[in-house]
Amino acid sequence: MDYTTILLASVLFLLIAFLYSSVGHAGASGYLAIMALLSFPVESIKPVSLVLNIVVSAIATYKFIKAGYFDKKIFLLFAITSIPMAFVGGYLTIDVYWFKILAGLFLILSGILLLVRQWLKPAENIRNPPLVGSLLIGAVIGLFSGLIGVGGGIFLSPIIIIMGYTSLRNTSGVAALFILCNSIIGLAGHYASLGKVPAAILYWIVAVVIGGLLGAHYGSRKFNNKIILLCLCIVLLSAGVKFLVVG
Repeated sequence: MDYTTILLASVLFLLIAFLYSSVGHAGASGYLAIMALLSFPVESIKPVSLVLNIVVSAIATYKFIKAGYFDKKIFLLFAITSIPMAFVGGYLTIDVYWFKILAGLFLILSGILLLVRQWLKPAENIRNPPLVGSLLIGAVIGLFSGLIGVGGGIFLSPIIIIMGYTSLRNTSGVAALFILCNSIIGLAGHYASLGKVPAAILYWIVAVVIGGLLGAHYGSRKFNNKIILLCLCIVLLSAGVKFLVVG
């Protein structure tokens, strides 16, 4: 990998970490998009995404929980099945062709959900989530997250917001810890792939730490830029189409 690509990836990863951590996410869909657009080797995409996800979600988790934005009950309802299924998904190895298909569809859906999330209006009344439904949703998100190397927060957040299971700020805290747990367990299930992580990962970790700290700092207080997130949505959609069409 040449230095120009490493530097460009570092800058873009920093921006992704900043934007995503501001809403309690770690940026896996953004990292996948950048790696797709920069034509990273397919075998390195999953482990790189998970490593960067862990770093940023850890920062976001600390910031949001410290600020008091967290709902333990909601987190446990979804995480209790998501975490073990993330390990299963991480353990499973799928063909490169199907990985590109799943990743492409994920990026397109993520772009739509990321945009929708910013315009979602929380339910007026907080309600208790159904036990069985929450366990099933958590399991499905966990399995899919492990398979392609993401944390699943991009799916969980809209569900919590639309259904009114907790406040908007608490949703960010729940999503951050949810992503952290899924990413760690998913990487543990796919531990063999660590040997395929490029040496440049050290530069990218520094980049996402900077972006994650800044984003979580402003996000746990007051930060919202819908124009930038609209541009990010376009990037995700473009990368998703590239995976599906170009490969």
